Amino acid sequence: MSGQLKSPCYVVSDAHLGVASLDIERSFVAFLRSLNGRAGSLVINGDLFDFWFEWKSVIPRRSFRALAALAELHDAGLPILWIAGNHDCWGGEVLRDDVGADYQIGAWAGDIGGWKTRIEHGDGLREHEDRKYRMVRPVMRNPLAIKLFRMLHPDTATSVALGSSTASRVHRARDEGRGLRDHAAAALGGGKDLDLLIYGHSHVAALERIESGVFANAGSWLEAPTYLVITPERVELRAADGSAEGHRLNAIDRRA
Repeated sequence: MSGQLKSPCYVVSDAHLGVASLDIERSFVAFLRSLNGRAGSLVINGDLFDFWFEWKSVIPRRSFRALAALAELHDAGLPILWIAGNHDCWGGEVLRDDVGADYQIGAWAGDIGGWKTRIEHGDGLREHEDRKYRMVRPVMRNPLAIKLFRMLHPDTATSVALGSSTASRVHRARDEGRGLRDHAAAALGGGKDLDLLIYGHSHVAALERIESGVFANAGSWLEAPTYLVITPERVELRAADGSAEGHRLNAIDRRA
């Protein structure tokens, strides 16, 4: 999918709401509400929820405040792009129609403030760490498997889902983000026509110039909440500090 997002564009990922503490959830919702009138667009780069699934008339109960805050931002005119992660890849009508997000499975490519950008959650990209996951992912996203899972009672289904994976929700990547960084270096190398490449998934915040492009990762909201801000002039990595602006950790200016 391709398109254009207005700047300043705020990028967040891997909040894992539903298993995150109440304080973390409250800080994230407060951050969302601070974007009204300040952001030009918002990107959720996967795993906003630790588990998301939509039945015909039921959705997961946990962290509904975040959904409400997102719907309010949409109603106020803020474009929201949501890239599905490995924990929230079963979205549908609720996220698109009720919340108003442009919910997409797979990578997004387009323009953000003049930056030729590609955004992808990053699950399955690491050569060694994700080998087992790459075997399971086609089953998880198979329409028949989803249909069978939908037949389970929501309480049972949620219990199964939350009990099936714990490492990726609470821990940084064992490789400290090197696998995704190497994948980004290959994608940005060779003078390819890409200014900015954004991944999530590893929970390791990053902002680095690689050859003629920039690699960025918004990190995770779980332990030390961080996010990205993209403007025509630069890309910034910020730490949430309770204020509307946050604390700037790093910045890379646009090259002429």
